[in-house]
Amino acid sequence: MEETRRYTLSKSERLCSKTLVERLFAGGNHSFPAFPLRVVYMPLEPNEGTADVSILISVPKKRFKRAVKRNLVKRQVREAYRRNKYLLLDALKVQGDKKIALAFIWLDNQIHSSDEVERKVKKLLIHITERIQ
Repeated sequence: MEETRRYTLSKSERLCSKTLVERLFAGGNHSFPAFPLRVVYMPLEPNEGTADVSILISVPKKRFKRAVKRNLVKRQVREAYRRNKYLLLDALKVQGDKKIALAFIWLDNQIHSSDEVERKVKKLLIHITERIQ
């Protein structure tokens, strides 16, 4: 019987813990760009966090002064991750009991098309799956 996939992004999959966020950005963690995005990720202990992958999306006020534009970019990144998250989740299942914390950071001063954002998110997720194996 084939497992049905749910392409959702629940509250448990979002990185909310202040201590985890501080650890993620403290340095010594893996980071690489795929312009206009940069991803920072950190492996977690099996007992940390609730979901296999916890994500955070950051669009700095320095890039877009208006909240409407920042929210648009966050929605684009969230949607792209939601549609492609199984690239990373399947790789983590193969590895066993691994968990990971991810942060997507927007680097550009321009709004990009949703297709381009999705291609870049996909590229970053594939790159992470290659690095964790």
